[in-house]
Amino acid sequence: MRVLLLGGTNEARRLAAGLTRRTGFDVITSLAGRVAEPALPAGRTRVGGFGGTDGLAAWLTAERIDAVVDATHPFAAEITASAVTATTRTGVPLLVLRRPGWHEGPGDDWRRVPSLAAAADPPGDRVFLTTGRDGLPIFAGDDRRWFLLRSVEPPPPPLPPRSTVLLARGPYTVEGELELMRRHAVDVLVTKDSGGEMTAAKLTAARLLGLPVVMVDRPPMPAAPAVTTVEAAEAWLERLFQTDTSPGH
Repeated sequence: MRVLLLGGTNEARRLAAGLTRRTGFDVITSLAGRVAEPALPAGRTRVGGFGGTDGLAAWLTAERIDAVVDATHPFAAEITASAVTATTRTGVPLLVLRRPGWHEGPGDDWRRVPSLAAAADPPGDRVFLTTGRDGLPIFAGDDRRWFLLRSVEPPPPPLPPRSTVLLARGPYTVEGELELMRRHAVDVLVTKDSGGEMTAAKLTAARLLGLPVVMVDRPPMPAAPAVTTVEAAEAWLERLFQTDTSPGH
């Protein structure tokens, strides 16, 4: 079974590692190519876009892909929509693997907003901004607040005029996040509801410090079969594989 795995997340790397150890699966992980030195998964990889929905549909047909698993970031709405359309057009089974979002707990002070643009006026003067590189231009016109910008790679301009860029890659620890927020006198955290454990420590640190958190909600999911764990995705592929190899298929 030839599986296209739309990757870039920790879950995608775990799924690729599990499938490459199984007999009967040929896995190709596709990475968007936005990070110069990504954490590479097990098995084969391809880097770069497909040329939109038409390009993806043509590639699925040319490569004789038997199944697609979209394990991209929860905010990668464009590639997910493209995957739904392309697989519907070609008849290739699609599964969306999305880790659960974060949930507010006792002691948290979260202010949920529907979009990154709605987060552009946070309740503070020293902002820890962990929303990724794409959204930084939304804050570039804010010359009143100071921003701590954390990114895997140097973000391109425009950036907020009063800002410090911190290059780092998770996972992070609560102790490290506490030290970072205290050292920079952060008084508000702005982040996306990405979910997962690799970057959740900042939320615990914000709660311990009594800081408000502006949480950007995820974009709506398109209509497609979906699971929340790597194990469930493996089971879905195994059932599909057994069906395809059973007598009469």
